[in-house]
Amino acid sequence: MATVVLKNVIKRFGKTEVIHNINLAIEDREFMVLVGPSGCGKSTILRMVAGLETISSGTISIGDQVVNDLAPKDRHIAMVFQNYALYPHMNVFENMSFGLRLKKTPRPEIERRVRAAAEILGLTDLLQRKPFELSGGQRQRVAMGRAIVRNPSVFLFDEPLSNLDAKLRTQMRAEIKLLHQRVHATVIYVTHDQIEAMTLADRIVVLRDGRIEQIGRPLELFHRPVNTFVAGFIGSPPMNLVEGRLSLSSPRIVFGDHAAFPIRLPKAGAAGALEDGQAVICGLRPEDLTLAGTQTNWVHCLDVDGRVEMVEPLGSETYVHVRIGDRVWVGRCEGRLAPHIGESVTMTVNIGHIHIFDAKNRSILFSTGQDS
Repeated sequence: MATVVLKNVIKRFGKTEVIHNINLAIEDREFMVLVGPSGCGKSTILRMVAGLETISSGTISIGDQVVNDLAPKDRHIAMVFQNYALYPHMNVFENMSFGLRLKKTPRPEIERRVRAAAEILGLTDLLQRKPFELSGGQRQRVAMGRAIVRNPSVFLFDEPLSNLDAKLRTQMRAEIKLLHQRVHATVIYVTHDQIEAMTLADRIVVLRDGRIEQIGRPLELFHRPVNTFVAGFIGSPPMNLVEGRLSLSSPRIVFGDHAAFPIRLPKAGAAGALEDGQAVICGLRPEDLTLAGTQTNWVHCLDVDGRVEMVEPLGSETYVHVRIGDRVWVGRCEGRLAPHIGESVTMTVNIGHIHIFDAKNRSILFSTGQDS
């Protein structure tokens, strides 16, 4: 079993604590993605699992074995780095087989493993080329192949697609997903790109400042964020987060003096903790705000008037920044229906999918689309 368990893991650099009591269990053959902004500690956690960083406190287990004191070579893991780390004087075959040759693996076994990995990655015709003769995507596949031939229990990916252009990143995401389905190994994948996280992960760990904010499946994090940080980080473009106050008599959420959305309050038990006039943050996905008359399947909706301040055309869709009252919201519309800057528009709000956060601690109070 290639489970990976971090229990009460703390990391300090000198007196500065950068990883704060992390508890995380990664299941056998699970694709787990660690995501968060730069400096949140995701690469440090990966390096501690790999044995490249010592932990200050706690335990890390791979399978049934605590690996705190094991050297990286004895942890049965393989790591794929952001910068490929290929030997320029060796061809593809030699780069992929280098680790096996160090272990004095028999030549026939090396041949078998390298050619099997090359077949999986589409490198069979490139085995005699040097790295300078390869594209960026091909070099990344060689780095992945070097990891595959070791038959590890756990693959560790440290932002492997950061150096690739947008089109190649999309292609490589698909290849990494297919690779996981073929090799059936546990994968821990680090990225700052939430689109990579959403498309690749079985589960996602959202990190901030060395702490776990939320763990869950991609759509769980998208639809049920536990706080404004997760709500604003997961999703592209991010969720609209606008300050307002609750009016329980209506009930509605009021923004400044010129706009308000009616809301459905949660069941009595949860609603009992709410206060009239309470300061809150309203969260609304751009997907739940669009031009009036273009959305017909929303059950609970409201039309509001606004003025277009900016448009972001993407072809098939356009994101529209609209001032409603004294707040600016981002909505999405069909690409061929994009309004112009300065135009007065009527927007439809899907009030069945509004998230209400406490303005003080920024944690979720309730969502209108689900019972609390």
